[in-house]
Amino acid sequence: MNKKRQSLLIVSIILLLTTVGVLAIFLENQENKSVNLKLARVACLGDSITENSGYPAYLQELLGNASVVGNFGASGATVSFSSYKPYYFEPAFSRAKRFEPTTVIIMLGTNDARADYYQQINNFVADYTRILNSIQTLESKPRIFLVKPPPIFNNTFYLNGTSFVEGVLPRIEQVASTLGLPTIDVYTPFVNHPEYFPDGVHPNTEGSQIIANIVYRAITSNST
Repeated sequence: MNKKRQSLLIVSIILLLTTVGVLAIFLENQENKSVNLKLARVACLGDSITENSGYPAYLQELLGNASVVGNFGASGATVSFSSYKPYYFEPAFSRAKRFEPTTVIIMLGTNDARADYYQQINNFVADYTRILNSIQTLESKPRIFLVKPPPIFNNTFYLNGTSFVEGVLPRIEQVASTLGLPTIDVYTPFVNHPEYFPDGVHPNTEGSQIIANIVYRAITSNST
């Protein structure tokens, strides 16, 4: 092979390796960009466990400045449309949708275990589906995670732990399965730890931090 051909071959190889390297960097950047976009605006929807526990603030700390976490909890809110405070009609839900979230974490169902509301448990799936359908129509096309809320221990809020386990949790799983949505299990890690819930329902600071960590791992590891 003469020197001219040899030089051309070397130049071609260098160009090929450079192109491959640039392409790899481009694809990596695109992948990272995609992940960051999914976490750009994270909306935490729910009842008082979301509104007052502080877990969304702890989640913000974990995600850092690249994400904005919005707290759209409404104390006393239910999935059920038959209660005095259905989440669907709450101002917090309207604000959550205007937020145009890229990821939605929704933790509802605890108040549906209240004795008077539980009479309407057979409507839970249809009511929850309506809430979720409203989110799915957003232009931001957010990822949606359904949270199985923490356990209900002895309390003065008329919330029944048995009704929660036997009626609410299975229906959350049913909705998630039907709509093909991922779940985040906050129930199981706390099932034997009432010490994190001083009033039997609402987590203390340490419990809220644990919830934030569970949610963080779920939304950062799930790339769908």
